[in-house]
Amino acid sequence: MSLFKRIGIIARLDKPQILDTVKKLMDYLQDKEVQPVLESQLAAMMPGIKVAQAPLKELGDHCDMVMVVGGDGSFLGAARAICNYDIPVLGINRGTLGFLTDISPQHLQEELDPILAGEYHEEKRFMIEAKIKRQNRPSGDGIALNDLVLHPGKSARMIRFDLFIDDQFVMNQKSDGLIVATPTGSTAYALSAGGPIMLPKLDALVLVPMHPHTLSNRPIVIDANAKIRIVVCESNLTYPSVSCDGQLNITAAPGDEIHITKKQGGIRLIHPKAHDFYNVCRDKLGWQSSYRP
Repeated sequence: MSLFKRIGIIARLDKPQILDTVKKLMDYLQDKEVQPVLESQLAAMMPGIKVAQAPLKELGDHCDMVMVVGGDGSFLGAARAICNYDIPVLGINRGTLGFLTDISPQHLQEELDPILAGEYHEEKRFMIEAKIKRQNRPSGDGIALNDLVLHPGKSARMIRFDLFIDDQFVMNQKSDGLIVATPTGSTAYALSAGGPIMLPKLDALVLVPMHPHTLSNRPIVIDANAKIRIVVCESNLTYPSVSCDGQLNITAAPGDEIHITKKQGGIRLIHPKAHDFYNVCRDKLGWQSSYRP
């Protein structure tokens, strides 16, 4: 008997093998007397299959768990869509690295059986949100599970901005931008820019400069509850962008203020019982895997 009665399914739509995995997943769930609920665009890719469906933004109203078939990018998009629902999320890896997607499509049954029986490890991952103000008026907002990135957009010019933390001036910086990453995002873009890997359970953020003009600028780890304010200097000749998980871009203008804070709530991320973060790092990042006492 499954602990979950209705499970939402979200998937990438660009690869036929992903749809094959979705079909196998649906058959498996129905054999377990669990009702699958397909995200509407996914359901449209599978004509003739008669199961419940719901739009992405409303999927959390119709299920008590969500499974994401794809890579970390698919998981990030799903996380932003359902973050206001208090339901667990599980990733089935059909991508490349797969820091957030644990389940192998080749071993669906043996890996999902204990999870549906309630034998799993759950982590709470927090998210961050950005609100852009232009002349003290809201001009855009977005949320992210991995990172919020200030970058030049289509321009090759550097950006000059002032950085404040809890209303204290930190620095004026000229660079290609700034990455503000959660522990979840510390193994993503921030890592490639020279930031540290942070354990998922840490309540912290890392600020990673992107190709700073002054080489003494280095990543800073701060409290996750700190209030970050970035002021885009008036001297900038271009309009930079704020990227949310690399999937949503908000245009900023010279003089704009970008306010970044920890978002209320978060994501309940499910792992298999034997999940080991260090083992994931060894596997995904190519760390030495042999132990020599």
